[in-house]
Amino acid sequence: MRVVMASDHAGFVLKGLVARHLRAGGHAVDDIGTFSQEPVDYPWLCATAARAVVAGAADRGIVLGGSGQGEAMAANKVRGARAALCHDETTARLARLHNDANVLSMGARIVGPELALAIVDVFFATGFEGDRHVQRLADLAAIEADEHDRP
Repeated sequence: MRVVMASDHAGFVLKGLVARHLRAGGHAVDDIGTFSQEPVDYPWLCATAARAVVAGAADRGIVLGGSGQGEAMAANKVRGARAALCHDETTARLARLHNDANVLSMGARIVGPELALAIVDVFFATGFEGDRHVQRLADLAAIEADEHDRP
């Protein structure tokens, strides 16, 4: 699977750990930054990662920060991105099963390294359930389109 990753300074160390884990699992990882623990604003990095997923340049995205909250918000500003903030394996599983999440967001100050890797594994191993959830995704897309057309 092709994965694009982005983080702010707080998520930098965890990003490296997750990237190594994914590469060891045979995934292709495109790390678009940040590349140090120097303070940086995350919104454009996370939006760029989400755009790569929506455009088909990556199959999934991962955005990391201190809490993961702002990173998810930034990614979700991109039409077609469905970023899920996950703190455990259950939220990761349900984000994929019910919401077909295509971007995973995590907080390096919230989840420890071992849990983060377990969350990633579940997120990547879980497929979209479809069925009753298909209409809900269509509703989300309609809301995005409606918001885009508003002044």
